[in-house]
Amino acid sequence: MTPSSAASELQRRRLIRGADRRPQGATEEWHDLAPEIVRQRLVIEGVPARPIDDEQIRRYLSALSREVDMVQLLEPVTHRSDLYGWAGWIHWETSGAHFYAWEQPRLFFSVDVYTCKAFAVDTAVRFTREFFAADTVVAKSF
Repeated sequence: MTPSSAASELQRRRLIRGADRRPQGATEEWHDLAPEIVRQRLVIEGVPARPIDDEQIRRYLSALSREVDMVQLLEPVTHRSDLYGWAGWIHWETSGAHFYAWEQPRLFFSVDVYTCKAFAVDTAVRFTREFFAADTVVAKSF
């Protein structure tokens, strides 16, 4: 195979997989469309000491509300998928948080927080680590 035919084959494979397709309407660069509206996001992921159940998720989401000073509008909701594990959600006056927990292929959790009110990231991360007795926790705020 010549270098140009190899490049053509690679291009064909990428197109088949959709690697060169951008979502319709996507732009090249992110910019803040509403700078006057506060939006804070935080993703926390970790490895809990033990499997997480629905009761723990509900207690965690309600307690997280208090830790980061959010007004809870509804009790947390949870659901279990036989394929993917537990999920939970809480509605705050200033948006909310989603929680996901796996047992297979490994113990793992992921929390997505989205708010229109600023909060202390360090507080949320520390609380989450302690609540689940997680030795390994990573977080990204944006």
